[in-house]
Amino acid sequence: MAEAQVSSTSKNIIVSGGAQGIGRALGRYFLEAGHRVFILDIQENELEYAATKHLEKYYKDGKVGYAVCNLRDVNDIRSKVEQAAKFFDGKIDVLVNNGGIASPKWKDDKTMESKETYDQWVAYMETNLTAPFAMSQACIPYMKHREADSDNSEGAHKDFAGPCIIHIGSFRAHQSDPNQEGYAASKSGQLGLMQAMSISLGPLGIRTNLVAPGRIKVAHESKEGDEGGATWEGQNSEKDIDDHPTNRAGRPKDIADACLYLINAGFVNGVDITVDGGALRKKAG
Repeated sequence: MAEAQVSSTSKNIIVSGGAQGIGRALGRYFLEAGHRVFILDIQENELEYAATKHLEKYYKDGKVGYAVCNLRDVNDIRSKVEQAAKFFDGKIDVLVNNGGIASPKWKDDKTMESKETYDQWVAYMETNLTAPFAMSQACIPYMKHREADSDNSEGAHKDFAGPCIIHIGSFRAHQSDPNQEGYAASKSGQLGLMQAMSISLGPLGIRTNLVAPGRIKVAHESKEGDEGGATWEGQNSEKDIDDHPTNRAGRPKDIADACLYLINAGFVNGVDITVDGGALRKKAG
């Protein structure tokens, strides 16, 4: 496994949806880079395993905290962010809004014509769009500008990147397959949310950006994957080679690399970075 570049300044980072998949990998790479991480997820068993077993050495060193959180419950979000802030001694540097419904298509092969998809639509919106808003809102008091951090009262940081919020979106915001209205619309909404937040939160010294993954293979990033010896290489197919100019599907590390860049990129604000191996360009051609 490639080691992440170690940061000279440790940051306090919240990762939602951090028990498995991309979120679990993000937490690990952030820790490898020298940061502290607080993981939120609704899957209690998977969360406990990720924090205390998969990340055991960091957990024992007091660098990992975790809490079960229902992203469709604003009161639970606010309570768990407060818990994370206490773990971080009152200061949150980075929020990664990774948690959400990852399956892009309606369940049971339903279509937009099926009335049953309305409840799924609501779930997509509440989990993928409203939750990042609520998480961000809850974190602002622990992230916003402090006089000691700047040269002026406008939130400009002296010589470091300052706090930031990163939304994990999807390339499906730009190009959808059939029967993905709920997923695609919620991810498109994240783009608008990110752009508005980048302007509104700028005076508070908080940057907001978005990373949009393409096809990222994540089955190995789980308790079951660990126990079964799953690997990223074992999940790639000929279709992955054909669909990507990079000749492979994405690794969770590809998303972590983009996030680590944004955390330290103090002059980058209001930007969405699509990490899809060039798939959108190839299909467009």
